[in-house]
Amino acid sequence: MATRTLPDRKSAAGSAAKLSSEQLVAAYRTMLLSRRIDDKEVQLKRQNKIFFQISGAGHEAILTAAGMILKPAYDWFYTYYRDRALCLELGVTPAEMLYEAVGAAVDPASGGRQMPSHWGHKAYNIVSASSPTGTQFLQSVGSAEASLRAQLLGISEGFQKDEVVLVTTGEGTTSEGEFWESLNTASNLKLPVVYLVEDNGYAISVPVEVNTAGGSVSRLVRSFPNFFIEEVDGCDLLASYDTMARAVDYARQRKGPALVHAKVIRPYSHSLSDDETMYRPPSEREADAARDPVTQFPKWLVSEGHSTEAEIKRIQEEVDEIVLAATDDALAQPQPGPETIYYGVYSPDVDPTSEQFDTEDDPQFSGEPTTMVDLLNACMKDEMRRDQKILVFGQDVADVSREEHLGKVKGKGGVFKVTWGLQKEFGGTRVYNSPLAEANIVGRAIGLAVRGFKPVVEVQFFDYIWPAYMQLRDELATMRWRSNNAFSAPVVVRTTYGGYIRGAIYHSQTGASIFTHCPGLRVVCPATALDANGLLRTAIRCDDPVLFLEHKHLYRQTYNKSAYPGPNFMIPFGKARVVREGTDVTVVTYGATLQRALTAASAVADAGISVEVIDLRTLSPWDRETVFESVKKNSRVIVGYEDSLSWGYGAEIAAAIADECFAWLDAPVKRVASADTFVGYAPQLEDAILPQVEDFKRAYEEIVKF
Repeated sequence: MATRTLPDRKSAAGSAAKLSSEQLVAAYRTMLLSRRIDDKEVQLKRQNKIFFQISGAGHEAILTAAGMILKPAYDWFYTYYRDRALCLELGVTPAEMLYEAVGAAVDPASGGRQMPSHWGHKAYNIVSASSPTGTQFLQSVGSAEASLRAQLLGISEGFQKDEVVLVTTGEGTTSEGEFWESLNTASNLKLPVVYLVEDNGYAISVPVEVNTAGGSVSRLVRSFPNFFIEEVDGCDLLASYDTMARAVDYARQRKGPALVHAKVIRPYSHSLSDDETMYRPPSEREADAARDPVTQFPKWLVSEGHSTEAEIKRIQEEVDEIVLAATDDALAQPQPGPETIYYGVYSPDVDPTSEQFDTEDDPQFSGEPTTMVDLLNACMKDEMRRDQKILVFGQDVADVSREEHLGKVKGKGGVFKVTWGLQKEFGGTRVYNSPLAEANIVGRAIGLAVRGFKPVVEVQFFDYIWPAYMQLRDELATMRWRSNNAFSAPVVVRTTYGGYIRGAIYHSQTGASIFTHCPGLRVVCPATALDANGLLRTAIRCDDPVLFLEHKHLYRQTYNKSAYPGPNFMIPFGKARVVREGTDVTVVTYGATLQRALTAASAVADAGISVEVIDLRTLSPWDRETVFESVKKNSRVIVGYEDSLSWGYGAEIAAAIADECFAWLDAPVKRVASADTFVGYAPQLEDAILPQVEDFKRAYEEIVKF
């Protein structure tokens, strides 16, 4: 492990020799421009011409130095909201920054969809930033991992031989668990990622010693192997330049990741919504002012003969003119029109609900009928043969972690064997195990997908998906929309869910409605082996993120088997299947409740009750047309689902039917679902809690009485 302590000014003297007077003066110009834009935004906010402001003041020196060392449109950047000077140095213009502030349609970061200082610029590889603190770490590691896997696979398009990924953060955000998860993977894989911790001493009002044990995150992380770690005075441009140069060079040489801990200041409040005078005494603020790089660096330039007082003044006047012109430009820009609100929620170019993805009527069957597990496995093999950029990873998904054991043991291939044999055929570069960390799996997948890979990742149990929920809801689902279609992350997240297996509380959860509530995320739930094969193929080939729910109870059932349908068999999203036709009652269901609904329908047929059973197959989107057509025909409808009765997925279907088909209804919309409690382990408990055949029979008999 390479570590260094805070260098003194003498050790930074080499930078002056490396940098010309013109470069040093240009650096000052960037720093000043950053500060002046901050000041202009403060003024505009107080005039109610913009709606939010957060400052990068005090961070300018280290960020300018980083921008001088790194290469826009070559390296990759995962930023946070203080990084104005970095983005200016990389090429983002003052006008573009002010477009963000006013919410202009031409804003290249988000098209007016995000608050200002949420940086993003496709032209410079500045990946769309979001508000949740710490979510960028795992994504940056995934982006750096893409470089590694591209090299191992011989993929050169879209990659540079020695590119690095820069990820930036304040010291407060290093308290987040995902920071430590990312360090673990970056260190383990020796990834070319450079962490820049901009330590201004405060996370809003909380000082660093409260956030971080010992008050220094760089001291805590020194036990990670393969890491270059160095502290620096981030207000000193020369020292910052030297330190960043060493860190970036270390990563470029593929020696491992680097972490630069830069001590900076925060001369302004956290944001204009905060007042630092309420928690910071004047003495602290005065000490910060004495280190301010924007006021101290020009004095050094003059004293060392790199510039003159007159030139400094001219730069200040020029910068003021630039900011004024950019402000006038920004204030004249129109905001995005209301007709654009749905643009980029999903891919505008690839529609998985279209006929392009519908080959269901022409399966090319071969072999004997087999299980859902086998047909899911077959689909992944087909797709991995078709596309070299498909990666499969998660906990236990590989056959072995130690590849020298391949061929000597049978191999794991997932706890349910769905991924068995994939590593043997495609190798450990494309099929590999992850740490036991769900956010790590999904966050890395987002970074890989941004770089053009197609991750098909596994979260072992739905019950344990919650550590990844921040990455799923706030990052994966929003990436395309929040960047105004500049960036996308078409990840497939496979996970097992559901009960009927005596799995008790923590191996029986459903909860699909929590994810169908996320715009931008497709949610799929097959009930048969054939549907699982066709829907997974669509999920992999579409350009949207997909949550693919696989019911554990259905994996090896005999009643839902199918022969292999061929390598081009696809079922479009939003296409339900009428499994059984009927004339009295419509049942809308999916997953494991489908077979129970069918069995009950057969049982009541002798009593003269004709039940039509519809399998939704995909939950977001869902096939409104097929459901509404059946409801209008039969005038009575039951929605069956495995989630809890209250606030479950079926409530949305019931509400939509009541809203759209009220005139055709002869009875209230009824629901059959689980009890509003947890799933018990004892068979008698589980049977009482989950919907059973008798529950469906009773519902059919009752609804026809209306």
